[in-house]
Amino acid sequence: MSRDRGSPQVEDPSMSPVGTPTTDVAATLATMRPEVENKPACDDPRVYFAAERTLLAWIRTGLALMGFGFVVARFGVFLREMAIFHQAESAKPSRFSLWIGVTLVVVGALVNVLSALGHWRTVRRLKSGQTLNFSPLSASVLLAVLLGLIGLLMTGYLLVGLPSEG
Repeated sequence: MSRDRGSPQVEDPSMSPVGTPTTDVAATLATMRPEVENKPACDDPRVYFAAERTLLAWIRTGLALMGFGFVVARFGVFLREMAIFHQAESAKPSRFSLWIGVTLVVVGALVNVLSALGHWRTVRRLKSGQTLNFSPLSASVLLAVLLGLIGLLMTGYLLVGLPSEG
């Protein structure tokens, strides 16, 4: 939309002072494509694509947890090897990092299995025309609490469990 410098400027009531539309975007889209707004969710492919994106995000989260758990489990082996290499007096093996790592790997595997089951259930509900129910206590919240607790345990281990140098 170009304006000539010589012509008088006419104010468009649907434009804000910076030149952006002030109308409601949803109302505009509804008038442009009313057939999309009237479709049930089971007929709209965007709903299935959103469910698939959610599944893929959960799979990435599960894989990241499993990879991080493997690194944590192997970090204990690395610390033992470093203690032996430096001929430390107390090279006693610590199983804490092994158990935290194994826990993270198991949680990652459970996240992947539960996300696949949740995706299957969501698609089944959409195909049957049922509404999706969301709870404040979801798998995301439970995973965040569990990872927070594991993080606190690892912090305690790092602060208390390592021998002090001096």
